[in-house]
Amino acid sequence: MIKLFVGLGNPGVEYEATRHNAGFWWLDALARELKAPLSFDKNYHGQVSRTTINGQNIWLLTPQTFMNLSGKSVAALSRFFKIRPEEILVAHDELDVVPGQVKLKFGGSHAGHNGLRDIHAQLGTGDYWRLRLGVGHPGNKDEVVDWVLRKPLKEHRDAIEESMTRSLRAVPDLLAGHMDKATMIIHTSTPERPKPLRKI
Repeated sequence: MIKLFVGLGNPGVEYEATRHNAGFWWLDALARELKAPLSFDKNYHGQVSRTTINGQNIWLLTPQTFMNLSGKSVAALSRFFKIRPEEILVAHDELDVVPGQVKLKFGGSHAGHNGLRDIHAQLGTGDYWRLRLGVGHPGNKDEVVDWVLRKPLKEHRDAIEESMTRSLRAVPDLLAGHMDKATMIIHTSTPERPKPLRKI
């Protein structure tokens, strides 16, 4: 089961709406869903919230260390509360997934993502869950840095927001440890079809 939900991004208004902050967007949406507002805690170098669901303590975290040092925050909180890597889910922007899609994955490499790279280093393992929020790829690897630090097109932002809303449906299964079911919900979820107009 997931005990710690982490959203990755960069602090500051200049980064707020950029693709690299998709993890922050998702975590903020989760905090609203759980009615668990975040507040800064210097001990964990981030915005933190704790809530209790079905008798189990659950933590939410957005590191405020800037992306490249995300692991400092994740490791500080997880070690203090004895949360194992496999009980951590990290939501982050994913270049190799198109806007509007979300993928759940356990373990593997950091694939060049600097936030994941530091979490790998600080935890000493890559064996944690990732929620890969599609932001698309610019098509040229030399443009990646500029791409993730820019705002997405409105239609892309709308698609990302919709995919996040759909992925939140899997949270009860993530909390219960039903990871196969959560994966199925996240990977097969599709946008709601508009309801047909009624004839008067």
